[in-house]
Amino acid sequence: MSNIYAPFASAAEAAGDRPFITEGDSVRLRYSDLDAATATYAAALTLAGATPGDRIVVQIEKSVENVLLYLGALRAGLVYVPLNTAYTAAELDYFIGDAEPAIVVCDPAKAEAIGPVSGKAVLLTLGADGCGTLADGLMPVPFATVVRGSDDLAAILYTSGTTGRSKGAMLSHGNLASNALVLKDHWRWQDGDVLIHALPIYHVHGLFVAIHGALLNGSTMLFHKSFDADAVLADFARATILMGVPTFYVRLAAHPGLTREACSPMRLFISGSAPLLEATFTEFAEKSGKSILERYGMTEAGMITSNPYEGERVAGTVGYALPGVSVRVSDEQGREVAHGTPGVLEMKGPNLFKGYWHNPDKTAEEHRDDGYFVTGDIAIMAEDGRVSIVGRAKDLIIAGGFNVYPKEIELAIDAVPGIGESAVIGVPHPDLGEAVVAIATRNVGSNIDEDNVLATIADKLARFKQPRRVIFVDALPRNAMGKVQKASLRETHAGMFAR
Repeated sequence: MSNIYAPFASAAEAAGDRPFITEGDSVRLRYSDLDAATATYAAALTLAGATPGDRIVVQIEKSVENVLLYLGALRAGLVYVPLNTAYTAAELDYFIGDAEPAIVVCDPAKAEAIGPVSGKAVLLTLGADGCGTLADGLMPVPFATVVRGSDDLAAILYTSGTTGRSKGAMLSHGNLASNALVLKDHWRWQDGDVLIHALPIYHVHGLFVAIHGALLNGSTMLFHKSFDADAVLADFARATILMGVPTFYVRLAAHPGLTREACSPMRLFISGSAPLLEATFTEFAEKSGKSILERYGMTEAGMITSNPYEGERVAGTVGYALPGVSVRVSDEQGREVAHGTPGVLEMKGPNLFKGYWHNPDKTAEEHRDDGYFVTGDIAIMAEDGRVSIVGRAKDLIIAGGFNVYPKEIELAIDAVPGIGESAVIGVPHPDLGEAVVAIATRNVGSNIDEDNVLATIADKLARFKQPRRVIFVDALPRNAMGKVQKASLRETHAGMFAR
C-alpha cells in the first residue's frame, strides 16, 4: 500500500500506549487510540460524499482534531488542502474555486461568511474545541484505509503568492513519504524523542516535516496552539527536539531563561521557513550551548537541503542536498555556474511535486528539459556542495545595469551595532532603473540613524550596492511562517524616487 498513512499506522502500533499529542499536562491522544480516532474522521468524510481523489479544503484553527482530520483524509484517499487561517472569505473564494473541493471544513464562527463561497462543496464545521457539524457526524466505526498509488495526490498546498495568484502545488503520497523517511534518518530521530510543536499546521513545516517525523518515530508531540517563549522554554525539561522559524530563536535568545542548563535535555534545534540571521545563530549558541541546524525547503518539494546532524553547522548556509536529492546552481539558461558564483538553485528528486494544479503551463515553465525544478531562489554553492541562499530571483535588484543581491547588503547592515534586522529591496528609479533601498529596525535603546548606517558600510560594499536610502520601521512585515514580505515593502515604497 502506497498510502502514506500506512507507515504511520505501523509506527503507532509499535508505540503502543505512548502519548502521541500532549497539551500542557494533559494527554490528548495516545498512539493506541490513533487508528480508531482517524477511522471516525475518514468515515465521516466518506459519508459526507467525498470519494478517493476528491479535494477537501480545510481552514480551521490548530488543534488535535485538526491533526485527526488530516490523517482521516489521508486514510479516505482524499486530497487535503489546508489554508492559512488568516484568509478572509473573499480570499477563500479564489482557493475554493480553484481547488473544486467536495468538502469545505471551516470554523463554526466563519460558516456564515464562507457558506456563500463554498460553491457545490459540502460545508462542514469543526472548532478548536472539537465541536461542529463534522464532529456531530463522528461515529466509532472501523475504516479500511484506501489503497493509493505512490503518484496519487495526498495534498495540494498553495504557495504564498507574493507575486500574482497563489498556485496549488500537487504533492503525492510518494513525495511526502520519501521526504519523511529521509529526514527521519538524516536528523537521527531516536527512541524516546519528544517534539515541541509550536508551528501552524497549514504549512509544509508544521504539517509535514514536524508531524510526519513524530509519527514515523512514534514520538510524543508537546502541542502548542502558537509560539510562546515562556511555555516553549518550560517544555525543554521534557523534550528533545524543537522545530521553529527564525522568530522563535530570536525570542528565545532574548529570554533570560535561555541557559545551557535549561537546554541540556534538548538534542536538536531546527530552523527553517525563512533565513536565520547569523547573529541569532551565534547568540543562541553562546547562551544555550547548542548549534541550530538550519535547513532549506519549499512548498513544491518539502525539504531539499540540510546542515549536517554530525559535522559543522555553518551560520548563513543551509547545508547540503539531502540523500536522493540533486541540486545545482545555474544561470537563466539553465547552465551550471562556477562554484562561488550566484545563480538560481535548481533541484530534482522523489520529493519534487507533481506540478501546479490546473496550471500545466506554469508547471512546464518552472522545469528544465532534464527534469530539474527552478526554485526561484538565488544561491551560491561551495566546492564541497554546501549551499547558501542569498535571495529570491524576484528580489534581484538591477541598479544601473549591475546585478545586486539583497542578502549581501542585508548581512552588512545587520552587522552594524544598533540594527535589529534589515530587508533590502529595489525601488523604481528614473536614472538607475532600480535603486537599492534598505528597510531596517533598531534594537531597543538604539538611536542609530541613516547616516550612521551608510557611513559604517561605506567601505564594505561597492558603491553600486550601497543603499540610496535607509528607512527605519518598528517591525518588518512578515507572513505566518516568518518570511519578510518584500513585495509589500516594494509596493509601499514604489514612489520614493518618482519625479
